[in-house]
Amino acid sequence: MDVSKVQEAAAVLARAYATREPAEPLIKLFPEATVEDAYRIQQEQVRHWTSDGDAVRGHKVGLASAAMQRQMGVDQPDYGHLTGSMFHLEHQPIPTSAFLQPRIEPEIAFVLGSALRGPGVTVADAVRAVDFVLPSLEIVDSRIRDWKISLFDTIADNASSGGVVLGSSPTALGAVDLRLAGCVLYQNGSVAATGAGGAVLGSPLNSLVWLANTVGPLGVTLEPGHVVLPGSMTRAIPVSPGDTIVATIAGLGSVTAVFSEES
Repeated sequence: MDVSKVQEAAAVLARAYATREPAEPLIKLFPEATVEDAYRIQQEQVRHWTSDGDAVRGHKVGLASAAMQRQMGVDQPDYGHLTGSMFHLEHQPIPTSAFLQPRIEPEIAFVLGSALRGPGVTVADAVRAVDFVLPSLEIVDSRIRDWKISLFDTIADNASSGGVVLGSSPTALGAVDLRLAGCVLYQNGSVAATGAGGAVLGSPLNSLVWLANTVGPLGVTLEPGHVVLPGSMTRAIPVSPGDTIVATIAGLGSVTAVFSEES
């Protein structure tokens, strides 16, 4: 894709954000586009957001579990950017009107204490870089109608990012085996899904390593203080106004997202 096509695709997604009307799949409009083109479209959006005063505060890895890959019909992970405006406070009402087609998924969030830059990052490097971990809920959203997404569509759409809710109980990385940490996701008091950390590329740490080594050659460093979401431990579930979502992760505690009632 040339620059004009990249900008055209980014504008389609920008209109979806502005109008709250999902767009048709981008792959239909740009059938010859590649995964590399999709990341260029993503970066074009990030440039607009930061020029308007937002700031990159971390990254997310999407489609890192077999459950999410099956649900979305893809066969590999992707990544997106987390900006400051995406973070919501735990227990504080979140308007669903801020999203188009919101779903939610539980994750173990890494908060970095030192920088990570690939290529060549190892698990040992990742362990040294992590300051602490938190239970978290990621709100995923799609600007593509009815979530009819290809891998190209979700990457271009910032890996279907929507929002983040972080728990308030930091835990040292060495205090929990992330692979064995079980998760129960509750929706309005009922169990909606279950999973474990090992569902995320065998271990969420593997996801962090994959991210650092994937974005490093592109000139991107995972910075101190950045939040990294490594991928969902369960399938994603749709959310509606008035929902209360709680994720309980063994060894890490719980995190709660409340979605406001809307008239």
